[in-house]
Amino acid sequence: MISFAWQNRLQNQADERRALGRVRAILPPGGLDFCSNDYLGLRCDPRLAEAAAGAARSYGAGAGAARLLRGDCPLHQELEATLAQWKGTEACLLFNTGFQANATLIPALLGRGDAVFSDALNHASLVDGCRLARSGGAHVGIFRHRDTGDLDGQLSAWRAEATAGAVVLVATDAVFSMDGDAADLPALIEVCDRHGALLLIDEAHATGLLGSDGAGLAQHQGIHGRVPLVMGTLGKGLGAFGAFVCCPEVLREHLLNTARGFIFSTALPPPVLGAALEGIRLARAEPWRRERALALAGRLRQALNQPDQPSAILPVPIGPDAEAVRIARTLQDRGFDVRAVRPPTVPAGSARLRITTGAHLGDAAVTGLISALAECLPSAGNNT
Repeated sequence: MISFAWQNRLQNQADERRALGRVRAILPPGGLDFCSNDYLGLRCDPRLAEAAAGAARSYGAGAGAARLLRGDCPLHQELEATLAQWKGTEACLLFNTGFQANATLIPALLGRGDAVFSDALNHASLVDGCRLARSGGAHVGIFRHRDTGDLDGQLSAWRAEATAGAVVLVATDAVFSMDGDAADLPALIEVCDRHGALLLIDEAHATGLLGSDGAGLAQHQGIHGRVPLVMGTLGKGLGAFGAFVCCPEVLREHLLNTARGFIFSTALPPPVLGAALEGIRLARAEPWRRERALALAGRLRQALNQPDQPSAILPVPIGPDAEAVRIARTLQDRGFDVRAVRPPTVPAGSARLRITTGAHLGDAAVTGLISALAECLPSAGNNT
């Protein structure tokens, strides 16, 4: 029998994952949702479903092509205009996913001799975007998590050696998806302005949830419209699917002409666009949704003795991978859909439960989860 090198390699890697207890599997939803990113409870709202159906009736089920061919429809333009107005920018360009947007736009902006500086705990999509930029000759620097002093020092050192006209980008999550903490955007803007750097923020976990109008962390921190490059998603708080980059018009034109993930991808289909527009409308018109999600998160944080954070994400540190999986399964058996997060998604030794709250949850559900956590984690019930 012929042995193929690729088979041996994949089998060895699979064996290593099993030995470490890091085999991933797709688990169907079950029980109360304490793990999704449906922060506003819009995913199953019948008004989004009806908006999607109406868009399908008017424009079809699919886009049929990339937007630069024949895939554009009036809903693409309406959604981009709505997002640009909401985020306080000149323009917007839609992408199919947040991962695609981040992995595409960073290498599209940077070339040989340029640089990008990335927060140490940024999402994998930003990390991969930086890696692609590095393959094109850009310098990649990693600054300590939320440490603007470290960023300032690295920018100063790079500027001292950079050639005239070199572009420098600073990239950060707004709300960090695995820890639930937030970037200090005013401080980042101050550092970026001092060094002539372009700031990119990923508001995937802030859009719809934070700010007086739900516009995101920039609005929440009082700098609405001042961040030049804002990425966000439509499939978390807004209940639909897709992603966007809000930016000045000159940046939109550049991305439209150079971002390979945009140019060579079939456009978002009309039903998704219709649902996203309705999700934005409801997020702005029904502030009780974000208020409830954040209030429930605050109640859980108090029970878990955690500091307050401007997000609906609560990490519960466990440590060993197997223990995190065991506790998650125990909670699932009790009717609470909580998932374990393990390396390489988080650093080795920091496996955790990643708990989220949403407007679709009731007070009794949170009370029940607190009681279950108190049994699984003895220190969790001290403040209940």
